[in-house]
Amino acid sequence: MKSFKNSVCLTGLAGADPIVINFAGEKKVARVSLAINEFYKNQSGEAVCQTQWFNLVFWNKKAELAELLIKKGIALSIEGSLKVQSYTDKLGEQRSSTEIFVNHLELVLQTDS
Repeated sequence: MKSFKNSVCLTGLAGADPIVINFAGEKKVARVSLAINEFYKNQSGEAVCQTQWFNLVFWNKKAELAELLIKKGIALSIEGSLKVQSYTDKLGEQRSSTEIFVNHLELVLQTDS
């Protein structure tokens, strides 16, 4: 049987500075949101911008790099894998969240042209 790969590539803007948590030993996690704007014209011909948000997770050495390099508004290109987690909220409702565990990060140079 052929093996399939869980892989995603996204390019967008950091929605905030990373939130970094240090654990015992040298373990570290950094979390940051990524905004991707999509532009189109609606039926009336008006320009519309729709923003989608993605939650990025960086571990250990990658978290250190994220902490040093990522600032709100900076353009990023990432490759990673999707992780879906289920949980029960405070009201007893079943919820799920999707995060992207980042394997590769590139900063994108933006120019006004």
